[in-house]
Amino acid sequence: MRLEPLEDNMGIVFYRNDEAISIPLSPEYVIDTQMATVIGKNDVVVSTIEHLLSAIYAYGIDNLRVVLDNDEIPILDGSSSGFCMLLDEVGIKEQTKSKKAIRVKKEVEVKSDGKFAKLLPSNHIIYDFSIDFEHPAIGEQSFRFDYSIEEYKENISRARTFGFLHEVQYLRSIGLAQGGSLDNAIVLDDQKILNPDGLRYHDEFVRHKILDAIGDMSLLGYTMIGEYNAHAGSHHLNHLLTKKLLEDPSNYEVVDLEEIKDEVESLEKAYATV
Repeated sequence: MRLEPLEDNMGIVFYRNDEAISIPLSPEYVIDTQMATVIGKNDVVVSTIEHLLSAIYAYGIDNLRVVLDNDEIPILDGSSSGFCMLLDEVGIKEQTKSKKAIRVKKEVEVKSDGKFAKLLPSNHIIYDFSIDFEHPAIGEQSFRFDYSIEEYKENISRARTFGFLHEVQYLRSIGLAQGGSLDNAIVLDDQKILNPDGLRYHDEFVRHKILDAIGDMSLLGYTMIGEYNAHAGSHHLNHLLTKKLLEDPSNYEVVDLEEIKDEVESLEKAYATV
């Protein structure tokens, strides 16, 4: 994988150089949300985009080309911290156009079987998530993240994806998750965590759900100003939420951050004009 700068107002674009196909980051190109967020065009796909996108959007990057020679973003250690380190090393270029954002104006919610995800108007950038797993190592967890880059790197980016041993065994039996291991995920059996080094946070599971949600909300195409709130949310619910927000123009407004920075309390610690 290679990350390349793009000019103003080009957005995030994935390019499969082995297929010579570009796939813009947009909800219309989402083709699967079962185990990860997958985009595709003309039978060419890019899978597991959410961890990279979470880091890209946490850093306020608006214009970027992601060049790949295969169909999946590298998993690294199952978190986004490796991408953060790369972005810190290479730096971010300020561009000539002022940064745009999408501000939530009305509550928008999607539900399914007791699970929900919703967006609420707010002068902060907040992700509030809760989970409840019938597993002794997880149980009920909740975390509220009020955005800043430093808080993201410290409290969200290191949280790894997780899965259950029986799921990994099934995925391998159908040819998926071939590279999955204790090096790039938290793996649990019916009673315990199998990783010998344990967890990075006591509530790492719900923090990773927030990491995923930030990546999934990047499909809006802009920084989101508002509050994301979810219980037992998923890639699928996040996709439905982005579609529902965008389907009614009265739900949101696209704003210039320079013009509203005095109104949005998170901005002084949030995004530069990049």
